[in-house]
Amino acid sequence: MMMSVAEKKGGVFVAPSKRNLDALSASLRQWFSSRLPTATKIDLTNFEYPSGSGQSHETILFDAAWTQDEVRHARGLVVRIKPTTFTVFIDDMFVEQYRIMQVMRASGRVRIAELLWLEEDSTILGSPFFVMEKLEGRVPVSIPSYMETGWVVDATVQERARMWRNGVRQLAAIQSIPVTAAPFLNRPEEGDPFMQEWTRWSRYLDVLERREPAPFHREVHRRLKQAFPANRMEGIVWGDARLGNMMFGEDMEVLAVMDWEQPGLGGALHDLGWWVFNDRLKIIARGGELLEGYGSREETIALWASETGRPVDDFDWYEAFAGFRIMCTYWNMLHLRGQPKPDVAQEAMGQEILKLLERVEGGR
Repeated sequence: MMMSVAEKKGGVFVAPSKRNLDALSASLRQWFSSRLPTATKIDLTNFEYPSGSGQSHETILFDAAWTQDEVRHARGLVVRIKPTTFTVFIDDMFVEQYRIMQVMRASGRVRIAELLWLEEDSTILGSPFFVMEKLEGRVPVSIPSYMETGWVVDATVQERARMWRNGVRQLAAIQSIPVTAAPFLNRPEEGDPFMQEWTRWSRYLDVLERREPAPFHREVHRRLKQAFPANRMEGIVWGDARLGNMMFGEDMEVLAVMDWEQPGLGGALHDLGWWVFNDRLKIIARGGELLEGYGSREETIALWASETGRPVDDFDWYEAFAGFRIMCTYWNMLHLRGQPKPDVAQEAMGQEILKLLERVEGGR
């Protein structure tokens, strides 16, 4: 996750742990020298964690300055470190995350910050990491929710409408990249692309159940399996498709699409489902009221369909499946934090999944 320094003021620290930043600076400085062997007077400063986001990967912002060929250079950077203990996602796709961002940036259609270096040697920082440019912009952070407080709430109705439209258009732009551009995401041993995504999350549930019973999760999984959609169009999966994983400029244009921890080839509607279900939960949290200017569920689906030219048949199933996936990650994060587990069936998340399943099973 990238965030400008300005946007971190007053935010909440949500990273699972915090390392010694002086030690990090020393380790990165030595590594930086190996990446730029002719550089001198290397200074790495202003190390800090973003606030309000960054739970799944340790992400640290810093500034670099160096001299090369008698010219002084300066650049804001981000280091993103592979998680080793607080693993929100089950599958290790750290390298694939870097590679799919390279694909998206190279397309010129999906806005990705410049990727500089991938380091797979875990001895430097204790885990593989990559470095990319730091952008200056605004992120609709999740903690506290951007629909409750902050710059999105403070924006005008017209600004929010522009932000929403531009966000959905970037979500749609991902589907302009052919799946053939990312063959490294294919897992044919798990079936066709649709089944690969299904199998990934079936494995996730299996891991949860090895720790403790999860009967509601398993029942939702069973009902989803019995109602598999006929519409299984191909498409690259971003994996954590939501407005909170985008950075915006003052003009409400998208500067970057971020957090590609769980990419795949499972199909175009998986991301739209995840986006819409996230919106659903945030709207419920604020009493069922939509922020004026922010598009409704129906408007989001219609705009995405118009931008992609893709059919949205069976969308209720994809939104219900997104709810199941979000519910699984929620359960896992509670476990990682050592927090008690609620009765999900009685929470808004579970209730909304059940409503969607009833629509799927009712053929509506």
